[in-house]
Amino acid sequence: MTLSSLRILSGAALLALALLARAEIRLDDPVPLGPQVKVGKLANGLTYYIQRNGKPANKLELRLVVKAGSMLEDEDQQGLAHFTEHMAFNGSRHFKRSELISYLQSIGVKFGADLNAYTSFDETVYILPIPTDKRENIEQGFLVLEDWAHGLSFDAAAIDSERGIVLEELRLGKGAEDRMNKVLMPKLFNGSRYAQRLPIGKEATLKHFKYAAIKRFYRDWYRPDLMAVVVVGDIEPAEAEKLIAKHFAKLKNPVPARPRAYAKVPTRTQTEGLVITDKEASNSLVFIRYPVRESKTDATFGGYRDKLVQGLYGDMLSARMQELSQQENPPFIQGGSSMGKLVRGYESFNAYALLGKGGVAPAVDALLQEDGRVRRFGFSAIELERSKKDMLRNFERAYLERDKSDSAGYVAEYVRNFLEQEAIPGIENEYNYVREMLPGITLAEVNQAFAKAMPLHEKKLVVYMGADGGAAPSSAALLAAVDAAERQVLKPKEEKLLGSTLLETPPQPGGIVAETHNAALGLTELTLSNGVKVVLKPTDFKNDQVLLGSTRFGGQSLFGDADTYNARYASAIIGQMGLKTYTPTDLQKILAGKTVNVGAFLGNLSEGLGGSSSVADLETMLQLVYLRYTDARKDDGLYRSFVGKQQDLAKHTMSRPESVFVDTVQTTLYNNHPRLARAARPEDFDKVSLERVLEIYKERFSSARGSTFFLVGSFEVEKVKPLIATYLASLPAAEVASAYKDLGLRPVSGVVKKTVRKGTEAKSSISLTFSGDAAYSEAAQLRLQALVEVMNIKLVEVLREKMGLIYGGGMQGALNKLPYGNYSISAGLPTGPEHVDKVIAATFAAIRQMQENGPLAEDLAKVQENWIKNHQKALRENGYWLGRLQTALVQGSDPADILRYEDEVRALTPADVQAAARRYFNLDNYVQVVLYPER
Repeated sequence: MTLSSLRILSGAALLALALLARAEIRLDDPVPLGPQVKVGKLANGLTYYIQRNGKPANKLELRLVVKAGSMLEDEDQQGLAHFTEHMAFNGSRHFKRSELISYLQSIGVKFGADLNAYTSFDETVYILPIPTDKRENIEQGFLVLEDWAHGLSFDAAAIDSERGIVLEELRLGKGAEDRMNKVLMPKLFNGSRYAQRLPIGKEATLKHFKYAAIKRFYRDWYRPDLMAVVVVGDIEPAEAEKLIAKHFAKLKNPVPARPRAYAKVPTRTQTEGLVITDKEASNSLVFIRYPVRESKTDATFGGYRDKLVQGLYGDMLSARMQELSQQENPPFIQGGSSMGKLVRGYESFNAYALLGKGGVAPAVDALLQEDGRVRRFGFSAIELERSKKDMLRNFERAYLERDKSDSAGYVAEYVRNFLEQEAIPGIENEYNYVREMLPGITLAEVNQAFAKAMPLHEKKLVVYMGADGGAAPSSAALLAAVDAAERQVLKPKEEKLLGSTLLETPPQPGGIVAETHNAALGLTELTLSNGVKVVLKPTDFKNDQVLLGSTRFGGQSLFGDADTYNARYASAIIGQMGLKTYTPTDLQKILAGKTVNVGAFLGNLSEGLGGSSSVADLETMLQLVYLRYTDARKDDGLYRSFVGKQQDLAKHTMSRPESVFVDTVQTTLYNNHPRLARAARPEDFDKVSLERVLEIYKERFSSARGSTFFLVGSFEVEKVKPLIATYLASLPAAEVASAYKDLGLRPVSGVVKKTVRKGTEAKSSISLTFSGDAAYSEAAQLRLQALVEVMNIKLVEVLREKMGLIYGGGMQGALNKLPYGNYSISAGLPTGPEHVDKVIAATFAAIRQMQENGPLAEDLAKVQENWIKNHQKALRENGYWLGRLQTALVQGSDPADILRYEDEVRALTPADVQAAARRYFNLDNYVQVVLYPER
């Protein structure tokens, strides 16, 4: 039985699409604004976007978008566009310092995770999700946006306090990548002002700028004619429009207003080779930037059609590059070519490759020869047909999910429309446009468009970035490699003929021998004739999504120390070799136009499958499940390709100070246990054998006995039962171990302190880990996680806002039942070397205060409100249900706990958290590791 995606389109929807398709599209006409959004402009020039959308329910996504970023900074303001964004959370007309974050946390909006902002070259965007279950939340949300727009206080003490936080953010970004980018940027932007105005700014300016400088930036550029307010979510559009007028119509533009100009990117005048090395670089890459050209937004149907053409050749070229990376001796680890945006108003064609052991020459050869092959011979009709299928399917899925799409996705579209004039016709119209335009796009015009996009023999920038050492080429050698590759004799690509189905005949079906129902959770539980169990959870959360998962105890724990690496990489290696006689590239071609994936995992204590599909492709997903058990493929070439690439990736991993630090934390915590999952080293793969990997995989996946499968999503139970009988009840089910082994991996005891000295930047990082034995229960888990959350509130308050010693960081923790009852709470706190002792002292002081006094009731209430809001949203998500059902099976807990979650959260008290602090923060048992720069 094969399900068709069009079956879930109502008759009325199909009729509407048919009527739309009759309307002739004229390429010179502008793409109209979609009916889903209201776009308006106030008299002062402020633009607004409003859309009612019910997913998630009781939530409103608000954005304030300002066409002002670091490019508009004067010489004495470098970094102050970003600093202004910080000051938006540090006091305003209606919210004193610290009041805003505290208020938003009290209604369930978490700072960083929900409430946020970013500053770029040409814009600053403020992100504010608001729960709408109370009317006053909506009013306050618009008041916050109003204050951000024209009511920031810029209190002198607050500015000086924030300097330390921004400087810590700047420090956090330092390292090999930052050092190399500072060499690259002037060349990348051809000497444009963009290279001189990185948003983070200059350290000297951030330390010493005068208060008047930041106020001047705010006065000049935070003005209504450069602003947009975006409102999407659970609100009546008329109400939203009134609130916008109420809060923003009174804003005035400065007189005189400084002109808002965009910087130019000069044309490159000569070809240049640039070699940038750093001893802390973890990877090496080559990058070719072809001439930068102006790109103006074409808002016509012709422009829309051109974007479809660009998407088609981009997709086909990406498939070719991926195929190159899967050769036995791949020319690069990863590579690609594409037309891409540089900055607003400019684009260029680029080629890049992450280099393997072969270095620059084979990578450049492969990139330029493949690009040149397409330019000369074009793509094939078969390639174009596959790409069209994929593109149409993507638009179809978006159309099918139009009433179940999250508000945040719509918001992103409207932000892009304001900043870049991207068309917003709405998915109903877009699906119609694509259905009408796509069949008429010819192979000749796609090939012609690619040839135009990729210029030959023009001035270009060729860059090598990587680790110090003999592998780095000279500039001359870099250019010589490009020149040689461009002069190679090319041949057309040969297309391999493939079938169109995964299984010529379906397996002999098994049967369903038992069926039970859980009405409270909406579950149907099946027992199949081969002993496999299946749990079905049909939902209406998405119109075209089905998720699959399976699990069974066992995993890597069943294999001895000699097989550590064989077992660790078994599922990844098997996944890289394909199925039946098909390589992974073959499978992509066969599955063109389908939305489906299935992969196997061999975890520490369990193994299973994970996958997803559209409704129409559910049967294909189950076919892939069947093949994962019955027809894993062996390919010596792809195996060697995988191992070689992994060794290349691991070659310089430990050159990064952060990698050495994380590795030291783990090896110290677990006393170098042989089964510790640490960062990969090249020599690890010398201990991997393809024959043994296949044996391990088949040992665990030649039988499905003891496995439980879960299907969650948009399907009907009665319609899916025959498919389950065919593909799951027919799985082999011979006797197989279905219990894990405890390998004895335990953390050290006592107070253990270690120092790591690595890196040249003045950067430090602190790791504190508290761990020990503990009996597992859902209630204890909730108390421990509440402790972590209130500690994070306190650490932000003390270490960031009060002391200015950190930008980010915090605690995380969990209680674990398997393989034994234990807990772990870890803190990660990046800071400056000069601040390490103060940060550690303040952190332990906060811990002791929590043990002695417990949390403030209002802090715990903030955590509870955020958890409940997130849970209410998650209850309408397929992924959440799949995860909770699988976890309940593994933990042996009651899946109905998901329905009691809110009551259990509300029942938490400050005394519960205080007791957890006393129980889990054992000050006589922790591991402390500190990273310092090299002496």
